[in-house]
Amino acid sequence: MAFAFSKMQVASPAFRDRGEIPIKYTGEGDDLSPPLSWSNPPEETRSFAVICHDPDAPLVQHGSYGFVHWLLYNLPTADASLKEATSAGTRGRNDFNRNGYGGPMPPEGHGLHHYYFWVLALDKATALPEGISMSELLKQVEPHLIAMNRLIGTYRRD
Repeated sequence: MAFAFSKMQVASPAFRDRGEIPIKYTGEGDDLSPPLSWSNPPEETRSFAVICHDPDAPLVQHGSYGFVHWLLYNLPTADASLKEATSAGTRGRNDFNRNGYGGPMPPEGHGLHHYYFWVLALDKATALPEGISMSELLKQVEPHLIAMNRLIGTYRRD
């Protein structure tokens, strides 16, 4: 994936950057997607996509590593935030092999995991179908990626 860092900022009222993700947003809790917000996207932004990825997960598949917890796309520019347990956008297939959000649930005793909540700003509105994988999503949106940034949350199961 091309990196297009920008002045766009990503935040959550549920946890601070590099802070612990509250249990209600994990597989051990209510498994709800956390609220997110972003600011300062480029003026030419026409849609957004969100990816939550755990690069610390001991999983290698399809030429990639880590674990995909959430794919959300077809988000219009009128949306600069997502509510807790959002129903906005179109859900992609995560590595739990289901569409939508699947919260952090690292293997017990595996140590601290980092969860990257990426927000991608795109110069084109999208109408992608439900259930595509991260690699399919990136293949479709990468030519239109104009900015991105992330919020990192942490979680561990002892």
